[in-house]
Amino acid sequence: MNKKFKDYPVKMIQDKLQECLDYEAKYGEIPQVTAVKKWCQSYEYRKKEWEWRQNVANYALNNAHKAFMAG
Repeated sequence: MNKKFKDYPVKMIQDKLQECLDYEAKYGEIPQVTAVKKWCQSYEYRKKEWEWRQNVANYALNNAHKAFMAG
């Protein structure tokens, strides 16, 4: 598992942000698109989201089996 955050390419982030803006212009705002826009606009948000996913994966690999063993 990758232990260090590596940000996505700028072009990819810009393209995703434009997708969100186009969607909102056509359909209006929804919370899911607002969250993705926030992800696109903040390096810290992307980094924290990545760290959260790493922690979830680490828990699943190291602790989730205990719940099944106890049952």
